[in-house]
Amino acid sequence: MPAKSKAQQKAAGAALAAKRGDQPKNSLKGASKDMESSMSEDELEELASTDRKSLPERKN
Repeated sequence: MPAKSKAQQKAAGAALAAKRGDQPKNSLKGASKDMESSMSEDELEELASTDRKSLPERKN
């Protein structure tokens, strides 16, 4: 499932970094915090690796 917006892609990247231990989990906020606890590393990888070129900044 590819990301639907740049904001979702960025949040997934932050959650993935925290899940892998590259970033402290307590630095997460909002959607990235929820994503980190509820999604697997594979799911986060799929969202975070979406090409951002064609995505809107935010999904309305």
